Amino acid sequence: MTENASPPPLGRLARPRLYEQLVEQLLGYIESARLRPGDLLPAERDLAERLGVSRATLAQALVALEVLGVIDVQHGTGAVLRHRPSVATVIRGLREHRSRLPDIVEARSTLEVRLAALAAERRTDEDLAAIDRALDEMRTEIDDGGRGAHGDELFHQAVTAAAHSPVLAQLMAFIGEMVLETRLESLAQPGRPEQSLASHRSIAEAVRAQDPAAAAAAMQRHIELVSDVALLD
Repeated sequence: MTENASPPPLGRLARPRLYEQLVEQLLGYIESARLRPGDLLPAERDLAERLGVSRATLAQALVALEVLGVIDVQHGTGAVLRHRPSVATVIRGLREHRSRLPDIVEARSTLEVRLAALAAERRTDEDLAAIDRALDEMRTEIDDGGRGAHGDELFHQAVTAAAHSPVLAQLMAFIGEMVLETRLESLAQPGRPEQSLASHRSIAEAVRAQDPAAAAAAMQRHIELVSDVALLD
């Protein structure tokens, strides 16, 4: 390099995304408070005040940690710590989660739309009863102030079972953990549990009417609905 040569320009450091900053603060609080697995985090209102963020923003960060299995958000109890990972591990997990969301949606569209059509063709009275029980379970959860996640899971399992396709059912089981990620994020959106339940009812009606085309279309609309998640920026 000659004396007059100027050094190469420095690249601008990327500013951490808001969700990454919040995750770091949350994990820092957990560390400083010496919380152990099984301990309860403070109420959302108190935690938001300590971190200086809105409750809505905090809720999204908590969902992100729930998706990664760091905490378990229980209705009526609050957020319970499951384990204490390193900040680097959690940030890496969140980035990987964001990058694979489109692939998860693509897989669901491929599998579940076909399963809904097959369910409409092959469902039995027992299958319809299982679907109805799942809808009732989700309605009860929502009425009690919950997100309806268990009823949601039961509904999709019931539709899969009604298709009577063992290979497709195995494929759904294979991506089950990844689908759970999108379920938790989706049902955390304001008003989404009620929207998702209504969407489930449309699928169930088409399956009951033995209309494969309508069932497939209703499932596709449902997947597009639940895939619209407000990820932290």
